[in-house]
Amino acid sequence: MEINDSISVLKGIGRKKADIFHEMGIETIEDLALYFPKSYEDRRSVTPISELRAGSKVLIQARIVNKRMGANRFKKKTPLMLNVSDDSGMLEVVFFNGYFLNKLFDIGKEYVFYGSVSENLNRFQIVHPEFALAGSSDDVRGIIPIYSLRQGISQKEMRRMQMDIKDIYSSIKEWIPEDIIRKNRLASLDFAISNMHFPSNAKKVLQSRYRLVFDELFTLETGLMYMKGAYGEVRGISIDISEGDKFISKLPFELTSGQVESWNEIKDDLKKHKKMNRLLQGDVGSGKTIIAEAAMLSAAASGYQSVIMAPTELLARQHFDTFTRDLSSHEIVPVILTSSMTASEKRMTVKSISSGDAKLIIATHAVLEENIVFKNLGLVITDEQHRFGVNQRRTLSGKGEGVNILVMTATPIPRTIAAILYGDLDISQIRTMPKGRKGIHTYKCSHGERERVLNFVEKEMKAGRQVYVVAPLIEDSDSIDAKSANAIFDELQDRFHDYRIELVHGSMKSDYKDKIMQDFASGEIDLLVSTTVIEVGINVPNASVMVIENAERFGLAQLHQLRGRVGRGSDDAYCFLMCYIDSEIANARMNIITSSMSGFDIAEEDLKLRGPGEIFGTRQHGLPQLKISDLLRHRDVLDAAILSARELIERDAKLENPESIMVKQKVKKMFGSDISIDL
Repeated sequence: MEINDSISVLKGIGRKKADIFHEMGIETIEDLALYFPKSYEDRRSVTPISELRAGSKVLIQARIVNKRMGANRFKKKTPLMLNVSDDSGMLEVVFFNGYFLNKLFDIGKEYVFYGSVSENLNRFQIVHPEFALAGSSDDVRGIIPIYSLRQGISQKEMRRMQMDIKDIYSSIKEWIPEDIIRKNRLASLDFAISNMHFPSNAKKVLQSRYRLVFDELFTLETGLMYMKGAYGEVRGISIDISEGDKFISKLPFELTSGQVESWNEIKDDLKKHKKMNRLLQGDVGSGKTIIAEAAMLSAAASGYQSVIMAPTELLARQHFDTFTRDLSSHEIVPVILTSSMTASEKRMTVKSISSGDAKLIIATHAVLEENIVFKNLGLVITDEQHRFGVNQRRTLSGKGEGVNILVMTATPIPRTIAAILYGDLDISQIRTMPKGRKGIHTYKCSHGERERVLNFVEKEMKAGRQVYVVAPLIEDSDSIDAKSANAIFDELQDRFHDYRIELVHGSMKSDYKDKIMQDFASGEIDLLVSTTVIEVGINVPNASVMVIENAERFGLAQLHQLRGRVGRGSDDAYCFLMCYIDSEIANARMNIITSSMSGFDIAEEDLKLRGPGEIFGTRQHGLPQLKISDLLRHRDVLDAAILSARELIERDAKLENPESIMVKQKVKKMFGSDISIDL
């Protein structure tokens, strides 16, 4: 048996089981060896029956005194009850599929049982424990690995297969450079793999896990730094930023400290003959657009074209209107490119882009099309980056040589996590809001308070203001106890029949959806019922109320984004979180959002509550899913991995030296098609 052999060579792996393993990402013997337990159970010592406590998980060794089947003994799921005894007492062991198991137990023989102790009619019992004949080959004691498995493969089978390939673990070669292993005092790879599957004590599990977590985070960081070097350290276009400075100096207001700091960082990037790769984070309304305008004006004045790509046509048109208004005193005339333009409009715009006449372009995904050719593209800005993949960003930057990249997002992510998720980008953050921007009065409301909320909604509409009502579902569901947009729309149409009410959700055609949103923006709709499609929406200064139904079903970052749809005008704004579940976690989350208006502070608290894996699933950022490491729990390992990855990239940026060849292979395997790397 070889390490690269298919798992089908193992005894007991037929076609069906092989398919299940393939679904788990296990194709080869090496894949199986590197599929690690999710947890462990301590089965090193036997607990006397007299010392059992309800709720504890225990290993007992006892003799079967008697056994009996339930009333209908020939039914497959008829319970089997065993009375077992050791020197200290008696215990009942229950199995509900007794028809099959009855013949496996002989009265008078000793067995070991492992399971949770419960109490029934003042007697302790263990229901459906794992079991084995005492002293048999199945009687496994010690620290037992527990794997995350699919139906069709049992823990016992997985442990047996790991035993079958145990001697091959040593065939998996060390791939991290020797000096990095030594400097970080890492266990050997053979030691780590062996002790993850067959640990003799807890200390060895910790040593092994540290090594394997380090391996994964080192691979991740090396890949990100490789990408940063490949796309960020190349010679870039240098841009004179004096026009941007002039634009900012003539604004009728002062920039916030966060805007000033971010603009200075972007200026420093643009002045260099090094390609800019920067992420600009800032809450909704923090003033990111002003920074984008200054950067794009600078590019145009330097003779280069710039493009800002928005995730929706409505947002693109909003940018176009804003840029046209703000830059009216300049000679630069913005152009817009969207997929809904007529053929003649599109033809003229594409021609002006290819000739270089169009210096400042606002676009949607339409700009990614192959026939869109720029004459001298110098700056690319993507707005709301979480709507775009890494490859889309790369496609756009690939339309020019050494193009500077600025990514803008209103998704608040703590800097420590952003540094990992956007490891190929430098980071700027606008954490301060402009003066005079009002807060949004945010309240957690129960079902009993809904009538008062709806009365308040009517009062606001009567005063000429507009309202959002957001639901977690489009249609009612038998399996999910939550309000649907369709049901709420029908209810509010009946209640507020003197007002203009509309419905919008993700299943509608884009054109119709855009028309509804445009009608709401122009004031033709008083109340808009929607799903989260408005999370990235247009600016409606007259919208003063946001009602979020079943707020407990939304993440904190999402609630904050939705809340940011209101409070953009001069009127007081309100957000009502209709929370219908009284749980500790729901209450904690509602307390966080009602007490803070800072997206960054909210993200930090959400991170503590849920951890990064659930909030910032790396796949949505174009990065690989982590299998064994956790960005929050393993910060100490992450810091060490970052330092080591930086050392390696500094001495071998292209991963070409002999010591880096296997690292390069690991990086390619982890990132797949998201990374361009020659092997």
